[in-house]
Amino acid sequence: MNFPDKIRFAVITLSDRASRGEYEDLSGPAITSHINEFFGAKSITVEVENIIIPDDPQRLSALLLEYRSQSIEVVFTTGGTGLGPRDFTPDVVKPLLDKEIPGVMEMIRVKYGMDKPAALVSRSIAGVTGKTLVYCLPGSKKAVAEYCHEILPTIVHSIKMIMGIDDHNC
Repeated sequence: MNFPDKIRFAVITLSDRASRGEYEDLSGPAITSHINEFFGAKSITVEVENIIIPDDPQRLSALLLEYRSQSIEVVFTTGGTGLGPRDFTPDVVKPLLDKEIPGVMEMIRVKYGMDKPAALVSRSIAGVTGKTLVYCLPGSKKAVAEYCHEILPTIVHSIKMIMGIDDHNC
């Protein structure tokens, strides 16, 4: 199996207010910007689809299953990872994962939580569903920058692992 000519990303923003046009989504476009900047610097072609949906667990689940069936390489969600009454993203995503990838989110919480204790209450998760990587990020533009800084360098290797491409230089 060969590595894809382009990496396909889906960025899902979960926000009742942004989906109704009451305010501009900043975190979804920030993820897209970080993806384009990181992979552009490596001359890796990417395609990014952005979607804003209301805080709707059924809609999120349906989208994730659709992206899984299309074998989209990477899905980022933004929003809904906190402790609020409408924060359900990890609760919807976790049952759909075939494999959880706890290390990157644990490291991010600890690294950024050293200076900002509020980062420690993020319930962000990462994992694989089918052949699709899924990363659940907080809804703030600042948090998105921190998470992308840590996650994006792992993407190519993770895709290769999922595809069964031996990329371990011993």
